[in-house]
Amino acid sequence: MNFFEAVETRRSVYALNKEVKVSDDRIKEIVEHAVKHVPSAFNSQSSRVVVLFKGEHEKLWDMTTEVLKAVMGDADFSGTQQKMDMFKGAYGTVLFFEDQAVVGGLQEAFPAYADNFPIWSEQTAGMHQFAVWTGLATEGIGASLQHYNPLVDERIANEWNVPESWKLRAQMPFGGIAQPAGDKEFKPLDERIKFFG
Repeated sequence: MNFFEAVETRRSVYALNKEVKVSDDRIKEIVEHAVKHVPSAFNSQSSRVVVLFKGEHEKLWDMTTEVLKAVMGDADFSGTQQKMDMFKGAYGTVLFFEDQAVVGGLQEAFPAYADNFPIWSEQTAGMHQFAVWTGLATEGIGASLQHYNPLVDERIANEWNVPESWKLRAQMPFGGIAQPAGDKEFKPLDERIKFFG
């Protein structure tokens, strides 16, 4: 599969199961390769990742369910429960963080760019998410990107001993593809791109 085929293969897949056809070691290789080689401003390498497999993954979504139930109170939880069950039914979850100690250090070292370092950190986070997501897709693993932060941040930090300076940016449940992503609509490229010269 070439690069453009890999980019096209990456989709938001929500219907996931535990039937992954590659080893945990292969999944670790994908994550490690992305974290090592994805670029960052000033080569800051501010992205941090935690990968949860099997029971640890299920624990995450049970915790998230508890937190959301507390937030929603007496409101109808059935739709949210379906999502939580769907994510829990996946094989694992990748948690993406940005280390604010790194960002703060760069702000101190380069005050002229201080306002930009948090923005550049978010760009780095997005690139890491895309690289891991695409890497998983090339192995036939489906995934989606979720954002239950900051509601779950404290519980996650306590459960998996996450350093205080790591700021949770996204959660990516992944697993076997129980149902592929549907058709995707594309806006006209001439409304989105300009070429000159």
